[in-house]
Amino acid sequence: MRIAFLIVLLSLLAAISLAQDSPDKTAPDKTAQDQNKDKTAQDQGKDKTAPRDRDADESSSHATRIDLSPPKDDAKNHPSSKAALENLDIPLAPDNSGIQEFHPWNPLKAMKDVEVGDFYFKRKNYKAALERYKDALYYKDNDAVASFRLAVCQDKLGDKTEARKYYEQYLKILPDGPLAKEAHASLNRLGKGQ
Repeated sequence: MRIAFLIVLLSLLAAISLAQDSPDKTAPDKTAQDQNKDKTAQDQGKDKTAPRDRDADESSSHATRIDLSPPKDDAKNHPSSKAALENLDIPLAPDNSGIQEFHPWNPLKAMKDVEVGDFYFKRKNYKAALERYKDALYYKDNDAVASFRLAVCQDKLGDKTEARKYYEQYLKILPDGPLAKEAHASLNRLGKGQ
């Protein structure tokens, strides 16, 4: 019984594979008129695929480029815009094309960087913790927790000027925050050390 079942199954699979390999007989063949048109186009030296191949060589976005340059009278209408852009601390694109790039805003990544920084800090790996807190500030400017913990790391590593800078940054963000007393005490201690 099993052998008969296997034979039927194999013959069914073979029939299916043969059906897939054979050309489709339901598709209409080219008519005589279509064949004559093809011969006429070839005789005249026209290749029907030439426009398609030329289009394939070009990018589809080439035709949809948008002019991003400012209007002609922009400098006259907005005289202080260039100075305002220069005051922003935004780096130029690596190719110096004049395009200014902003760094990414990702508070979830910043929170994860603070969490990993805390992991390293608890194990007294202050250099690794310092880098993760810097990463957190890259993804979320003015993060109070990252600023304070970065200051503590700088303090532990002996860089007093950077520690003072980040303690002050924390106090700018949260002047009455939960770590404000500790930040003031550290600033006083760092001030006396000079």
